[in-house]
Amino acid sequence: MTTLDRTYLELLPSCPERVRQSGLPVFIYGMGDGGEKMLKWCEKYGITPAGFFASDDFVRGQSFHGKAVITLSQVEQLYGRVCVLLGFGTDLPEVMARIDEIEKRHLLLAPDVSAIGSDIFDRSEFFSMFGDAEKAFDLLSDDLSRRTFTSLCAYKLTGELSFLRAVFSDDSQLLDLIDPTPGETYVDLGAYNGDTVLSFIGRAGECRHIYAVEPEKRNFQKCLKNLRSLDDITLVNAAAWDRSCRLGFDSGSGRMAQISPFGRSTTAAVSVDELLRGKPCTTIKYDVEGADIEALNGSARTIASFRPKLLCAAYHRCYDFVRVPLHIAAIADGYSFYLRQSRYYPAWETNYVAKV
Repeated sequence: MTTLDRTYLELLPSCPERVRQSGLPVFIYGMGDGGEKMLKWCEKYGITPAGFFASDDFVRGQSFHGKAVITLSQVEQLYGRVCVLLGFGTDLPEVMARIDEIEKRHLLLAPDVSAIGSDIFDRSEFFSMFGDAEKAFDLLSDDLSRRTFTSLCAYKLTGELSFLRAVFSDDSQLLDLIDPTPGETYVDLGAYNGDTVLSFIGRAGECRHIYAVEPEKRNFQKCLKNLRSLDDITLVNAAAWDRSCRLGFDSGSGRMAQISPFGRSTTAAVSVDELLRGKPCTTIKYDVEGADIEALNGSARTIASFRPKLLCAAYHRCYDFVRVPLHIAAIADGYSFYLRQSRYYPAWETNYVAKV
């Protein structure tokens, strides 16, 4: 496959069409932020859900938006076959297997909504930017990347998880592509608890220097604890951005801390260019919860000068899988791009590796 097949994608039914044409009662599987996003998706497309269900362990008298949250077995007793909209994300094998089982009995769809913010993937918007999608596709350097890109488009258009399953890759493939070697200078943006630093060192061996940047205070304390035995490391309690400043911040939970103008607190922010002050680096990882483009802008001088290997998340917003490679290519030429989709429902943990 050497070109992105627009005709094939245009023939695919849209996710809202599939829901409406099924004529089935619609139930949202999940609550919380994901459930809220599914409700907004339904509102956008004029779909009225009949209710919500959750796994047996999570029901326990719960209610959501004024409706009792029931179990799937109760849904089946009351309604028979239904349309299920997946309202949460998971990489847990047992939960993914449960979703697969539900898909065998019901019409299960996972509408594409942004992991960060409130964006919703829209068919007409996607085809209006199809020229950019073709440019991003043309940057890809291997067949698996091109198949992954096409399958991502098909998933986002239809909500069908089978398109994701067809291109799942093991996380080890990302490190294989990055190929860490001794003596690297590694910049980890969104270091979380230090896990990706340790994975990188585990493959590279001894590094020249490591910069670990993490804005959320509890995660940063875990970084300090987990990485305290390392030499030649700079730990920075800040968000990655396009300049040094202070920003509104929503601490969220776990990996979901994010820059937000509506955040209840603030955080320091720093750019890679200002952090390194002209010093070289060999690899930069970006997993900055929706601030990926800003963080790339804040690395522009470093990227243009030293052409480091880049590992970039491309799933926080619906069209990041198109925008991220185009943005990198605009900063510096000569990069080869590889796209991988980790085992995750829905299309989260989608990542690019770019290297010269």
